[in-house]
Parts: sequence; structure tokens; C-alpha cells
Amino acid sequence: MNSIEIKKDFIINGEKIKIVSGAVHYFRIVEEYWGYALDRLKEVGCNTVETYIPWNYHETNEGKYDFESYGHDISKFIEAAAKRNLFVILRPSPYICAEWEFGGLPFWLLEKNCKIRSSDPLFIEYVERYFDILLPKLKKYQWTENGPVIMMQLENEYGSYGNDKEYLSEILRIMRKHIDVPIFTSDGAWDEALTAGFLSGENIFPTGNFGSKATDNVNNLVEFMGNNAIEAPVMCMEFWDGWFNRWNEKIIRRNPEELKNAVEEMYNLGSLNLYMFQGGTNFGFMNGCSARGTNDLHQITSYDYDAVLTEWGDTTEKFELLQSVFSQQEKVAVNENHPKKAFEEVEYIGAAALFQNLEQVSKVSKNKWPLSMEKLNQGYGYIVYKSNIGKKRHVDKVRIIEASDRAKVYVNNEEVATQYKKEIGTELSLDLPYEKDNELAILVENMGRVNYGSKLLAPTQRKGIRGGVMLDLHFHSEWTHYSVDLEKSSQLDYEQTSVTGPAFYKFEVNVDCPADTFIDCRNWGKGCVLVNGFNLGRFWEVGPTGYLYVPAPLLKAGINEIIVFETEGKFNTQLKFSNKPVYIEIGEKE
Repeated sequence: MNSIEIKKDFIINGEKIKIVSGAVHYFRIVEEYWGYALDRLKEVGCNTVETYIPWNYHETNEGKYDFESYGHDISKFIEAAAKRNLFVILRPSPYICAEWEFGGLPFWLLEKNCKIRSSDPLFIEYVERYFDILLPKLKKYQWTENGPVIMMQLENEYGSYGNDKEYLSEILRIMRKHIDVPIFTSDGAWDEALTAGFLSGENIFPTGNFGSKATDNVNNLVEFMGNNAIEAPVMCMEFWDGWFNRWNEKIIRRNPEELKNAVEEMYNLGSLNLYMFQGGTNFGFMNGCSARGTNDLHQITSYDYDAVLTEWGDTTEKFELLQSVFSQQEKVAVNENHPKKAFEEVEYIGAAALFQNLEQVSKVSKNKWPLSMEKLNQGYGYIVYKSNIGKKRHVDKVRIIEASDRAKVYVNNEEVATQYKKEIGTELSLDLPYEKDNELAILVENMGRVNYGSKLLAPTQRKGIRGGVMLDLHFHSEWTHYSVDLEKSSQLDYEQTSVTGPAFYKFEVNVDCPADTFIDCRNWGKGCVLVNGFNLGRFWEVGPTGYLYVPAPLLKAGINEIIVFETEGKFNTQLKFSNKPVYIEIGEKE
């Protein structure tokens, strides 16, 4: 049987091993490309792959577990790593951050009246129920059972959130029911964070997260371990080689030569995990959100991260430079970068206006007052609130009370206003033209929940309308809710040649041989794109990205269905593809 010991070094089967790892998130890369990313990881000189396991990816809806559908089979990913003789580090903690929606926590926890990331018995109950499904699936892949998994994470940067040691003890208890490989914590490499986030115990050790000043950070980590009588290897669990990006902000880049020097410094001091090796894509609605004071700053669809491989898997200058640092590691021959193509045989089929098709694409429910998405068991995407507001008149004051994240207001399907962030709650005035039965509709988009920091349980994490809608000085009652299900959009009749307002647009692209491609979104306003039913993610004209990446495995030879859902009324019968990513220039902020 294999063995692993945590001493001053990692002792694996009796040998000292330096862990040289790279982060590859299986949930951000189509599964046909997992092997390619792992091959590239070995080629650069790594001996280990690391990945988070997001709870909300596998238990999106309470009690319904998915470890089998496309992209969700974590076992297949682990086996692909084992096939390439890579060690595996798993981070299955309830919370992962990762610039992932709600930090990986399922949305339905917001309706459970429990304090997340704490020893609250109700939260522990939900974690244990999930772990008792997940961890038995991982058990056989442990190094101690002749699998590739050498260690797992307890909690993620908990020292930057709490210091509830009872909570950490409960997570450890649950994990040790199934797992016997070493368990680690990962925190910022300063004393306050390390002290708050660490749990002492057998076969548990601390690691640090940072992306520069390795000597200073390692000294802090070593001092912490010395002060607490911890014998463990020095490891940076997240050596940040780039950074994530947000809408309407310039893309962040890191100088490759400077990175090489910083990584080399850490490599000479101990083990490390490059975060990220390949960032991938926040497919669907799974992007996270940063919080700055009262302001929420939503992250873009691309999780390119300026990583060692691009979002679409191409090697970069960083790849070549880091390969020279890890040169003593094993090299393997791999494929070239994925082929790219700008497809040209695109036919516009037609459009379908959202408001004329709400019944067909939505789950419909009625209530006296507007309900949040969570109360309607809707986690993500869009919701429409509709109500009859009566006779012809001028309404001087209309306010949406407590809503997130972006609201578009319509009277009789004509747009009146768009409110976002600080505008929500400000007064509107409405002119109601019909003698009777004027209809107010409000389209609200959940743009992604905060994934890090003190706002994890803020009221704004609940999406849609939380408070209500006021006409004059009273709350208006009698509302119909339409929880939009984009998967139903393929069933619509696309008979209209042109539409106004939010709408679905159908295109067909004829593909001779599938290849990676990029949809040019620069002539659209805001929305998302489905390719053969797969949600690529969001686009937005504010930039900085002007594309959505389409991996070749999502296409098929022959006719492919592309549906664009666009909310700003920027009608366009053109859908253009590119063989490279396109960007939108961001001006200087005032």
C-alpha cells in the first residue's frame, strides 16, 4: 500500500517529494479537454494537479446530486490524472471562493436560516449530508488506497472569514469518516489569518496563499509553524500567477518575466501550486462577484486569469518560462494548441420576443407580493415580475424596494428604465396610456453572488425583488412571477423577423469540421448565448471581453443551433465568429 507522511518534507512511499502543482478546474473546462490540460501540465514540469470541488455544481438543487452528467464526473477527472501519473490535490471544502458563484455554496442555503461557514448545527447537517455522498466517491482514489489523491483541504481561507474552531472540528470529523490522507488548511500567510484558519490535529498542516514576496511569506508560515509546534513542509497552495477580471474594468495582466522570477523564488523555498494553470470559463451563470464596501462588482464570463494556459488552452510566454524553472521534471509530448476557425455559414432563423413567450419559457407562480428568486427555488438567471396596475393616469413615484442585481422596467412591454446597483430604489414616474389594465413588468437579472468576504450572507445575496414595488406611497400587490428557463428557448417558434425589447434570436451555423471558435458579441447589448443547448455564459457591451469562447466539443458536424438571449433590445440579424478572442476597450475611470 502507498504511504504519505507529513514531515519537514512530503514523504511519499519513503521518498522526499517536492510538490509542483497547477490548478485545473474540471468544472470550467469541457470534459473532452481535461486530458489536454493535464498533458500540458506535465509538459510544463508539474507532478500534481489541484482542483476545487464546488458544492453548488454537484447539489445545485437541494437533495439532487449530480456526479454523472456532462462535465460533472469528478471520478473521470481524477482517473485522467492518474493515467498521466500525476498526483492529485482535492479541495472539496463547503466553501471554495474561486471567483465562483456564492463561493461554491448552494443558493438554497439562503432560505435555510442557518449561518454558513460556522458550527451552526443546521449548516453542519447540510454539509454532512453532502459530504456523505461526495466523499465515498473520492475514498477509493486516495493515495493510501493506491489512487492519485495525496491530500485534501479542510476549509478555504477560513482565516479571512472566521475563527470558529468548533466548525473546523466538525468538518474534520465528517471528512475523517471517509478520508485518511493528510488534510491541509490554506490561508493568507500572515499570523492573524493563519491563527484563525488553522486547526491543530494529527495529519493536518497549514499552507499559505500568495503570489509574490515568497521569502517574506514563507518566513511568516515557518514562524507560525514553529510557534505552534507544527512539523510540516513549506507549501504555497495558491501561487497567483495572474488575476480575475470584472465587467467594465481593464483586463489585468502580469509580466511573464516578473512571474518567472517570483515562481523561481518560491520553487527554491518549497512546494507550490500555480493558481491558475488553466483558468477556463465561467459557463452558464456561475461567475462570482467581488464586494467593495456597499458596491458589488460582478466578474466576467472568462476566467482566463492571465494564467499559464489561456482560457482556451493555448500555451503562453509564461508556459515557456516556467518550463525552464521546472526543467528537471518529467517532460511528455503533447498535442498542439486546439485548432481555431471562424465559421462563416451562419443563417439567421428568426426572433422570439420574451414578453410574448413568457408562459412557454418560464415556471409561472402567483403571489400577493413579489418573491425573491430563492423563495421560488430559482438559483440563477432571470426572473420577470408582472402586475396589472390599473387605469390611465400619471404615477409620479414608483420605486423598486430591495432588488438585486439589475432591473429593467416596462409598461405595456415598452421599456421605461434600467436600474443597477445604486439606481435601484430611486424614484421613477410612469405615464399609463391605456384606459384600463396597464401592465407593469420588471425583468431582474441575477448577475452573480458575492464569493468572498463579509457579504456572503448580506441581503443582496438574495436575488430578484426582496422588498416589493411601491406606487406612490403604497406597496402594490398581486404579482405573477416568471422564472425564466433558458433551456426551453429551443422550443419556441422563431417566426418573427424583427422584435423590440428583450428577445431570443435563433441562428444556425453549418460546421464541416468542429474547431474552437469565438462568438463576436460586440454588436449586442447584454445577455447570454446557448450553443446546442449549452449555456456559454454572459456577454455585456461594457467589456472588457467582446467574445464568448466556444470549445469544439460543443459543436457537431452539420447544423448547430445558436440561441442568443439579449435583454437590451439591440436587435441584430448578424452572428459573427472569430478565430481569436476580441476585446472592448475600457476608458480611464474618473
